[in-house]
Amino acid sequence: MDIANGIRKQTRRLTLAREGRSSAWVDALRADTEQMDSTAPSKRIEKDGLDVASAWAVIGIFLALALAGVYMMSIILIPLTLAVVVGMILGLVAERLSKLGVPRILNAVLLSSAVALVIFLIINSLAGPMATLAHEGPDVFQRTVDRLMPYLEGIKWLHITPQTFESGPMSINVLLENAGNVLHVLANSLTPAIVQGLVFFAALMLFLAGRISLRKTIIMTFSTRTSRLTAIRVINAVEQMLGFYFATAALIYAGIGVVMTAIVYVSGMSVPILWGIFAFLSSFVPFVGIATITAALAIAGIITHDDIVPGLAPAIAFFCVHLAVENLVFPAVMGRQWELNPFVVFIAIIFWTWMWGAVGAMLALPLSLIVMTVINELFFEEKAQPQLPQ
Repeated sequence: MDIANGIRKQTRRLTLAREGRSSAWVDALRADTEQMDSTAPSKRIEKDGLDVASAWAVIGIFLALALAGVYMMSIILIPLTLAVVVGMILGLVAERLSKLGVPRILNAVLLSSAVALVIFLIINSLAGPMATLAHEGPDVFQRTVDRLMPYLEGIKWLHITPQTFESGPMSINVLLENAGNVLHVLANSLTPAIVQGLVFFAALMLFLAGRISLRKTIIMTFSTRTSRLTAIRVINAVEQMLGFYFATAALIYAGIGVVMTAIVYVSGMSVPILWGIFAFLSSFVPFVGIATITAALAIAGIITHDDIVPGLAPAIAFFCVHLAVENLVFPAVMGRQWELNPFVVFIAIIFWTWMWGAVGAMLALPLSLIVMTVINELFFEEKAQPQLPQ
């Protein structure tokens, strides 16, 4: 017993001695470190103008290479981007069908088939009027020249006379020859268009089928709980915004198409259904679409009617209707929180039209809406935060 007590006392003395030596060593090291920090001069690394310019040059080179890659890979990126955007627009419908017990693969097949059916109906409705217009092309061109010639001759600096359309590069014969070349180019572009269409429908079906698993994968790539909550909020906001926006826009623009059909029918112009479909589709391209369809309607009205006032009346009526819808009806239905800066939208349309052509012009608005929604969700902290299950 005495031996055990002696061993414990000796162990306690050794432990206290080690702690004392360790504490003294730590205190000495801390004092030396503080002395070195106080005596060492504080140096601040400052970047000069050349360093800043080099950093921005690297960023600019990266952006230029990225844009070049997007442009060169357009044949693949266009259908894939379009499929993702359309899939996100149909996200709310897919969610409703899933809640009704529809399997995901059947859900994807039904929605993809619905999109294909809509596209087929639009092409089928355009086929007849376009064939008639192509068959009557020379007569339509001649009537257009005869009707517009008095107005063109009044503009002296154009130097246009009736002989301009009888010989030279603007004659009817030369235009018909060029039309043959245009048809040849369209025929050569048909195969890539078919390939892009197949890629679009395949990507759309697979995106809708794997939509939930893709969401989970994106969310789980973030390591912290806050980042995952932010990812959930951003994805939900983008899908809700795109679905609600384009569902509402489709109904409103369908009404504009019906109004356009009625205007063309009342004014006595041909193929009113074709004009209505064009008005519906062009409304999804802000500024550029309405300007193009209004100018085309004005020219067609001048060709159809003898006087300038009845000829321009359909274009003026349609422009007023569209202007009222865009500035009164649309903001009242959609709300002010989803309004985009018109200048930003115009720049986006110009940029994506330059990059991807007509499809880029149609994608400019949804891509702008996606960017706007992401910025709003990331930089406005007053948004309600969703809660993950424990």
